[in-house]
Amino acid sequence: MLKILLINDTVNKVGRLKAALVEAGFDVIDESGLTIDLPARVDAVRPDVVLIDSESPGRDVMEQVVLVSRDQPRPIIMFTDEQDPGVMRQAIRAGVSAYIVEGIQAQRLKPILDVAMARFESDQALRAELQARDAQLAERKRVEHAKGLLMKMRQCSEEEAYTLMRRQAMSKQQKLLQVADQIISMHELLGGGA
Repeated sequence: MLKILLINDTVNKVGRLKAALVEAGFDVIDESGLTIDLPARVDAVRPDVVLIDSESPGRDVMEQVVLVSRDQPRPIIMFTDEQDPGVMRQAIRAGVSAYIVEGIQAQRLKPILDVAMARFESDQALRAELQARDAQLAERKRVEHAKGLLMKMRQCSEEEAYTLMRRQAMSKQQKLLQVADQIISMHELLGGGA
């Protein structure tokens, strides 16, 4: 059962929304106003989904969403009356997984939550893929840098430098990146600079 943190940023009570969520089989673990510190509340409650009911999300709401998305990513669904495309884009950039305009209907809650969860998982997978590619690129740059240093030190070709690095990695049962880091560190230790 999904645990939902329900945030109310409207003058209306969220009783109808909370009742609809409970009726749909969701566990509404908290109900708070946005005067709270949302990141701290998310950390304390550890919900699966954050649902925000806001007539028109302001800068404070968006800042809190950004902090949660950055530090404790999870699906965030915003129900609002605000139809301004600029506000909608800002909410999505802040980390909102689903931006729902014009009311909350009980029969729509489950599909909305399902879509938000799927979109969040897709976004997280893309972020992880980008981070992995960034890490690979950084590793490749380190290996290329070490290879260049080895070419200068040993007066050898690129292919010979790479072969020497691979042999060292295999004989020491290390990754090529570890050998590259050792070459770079040794070069720096001997006063060669970065």
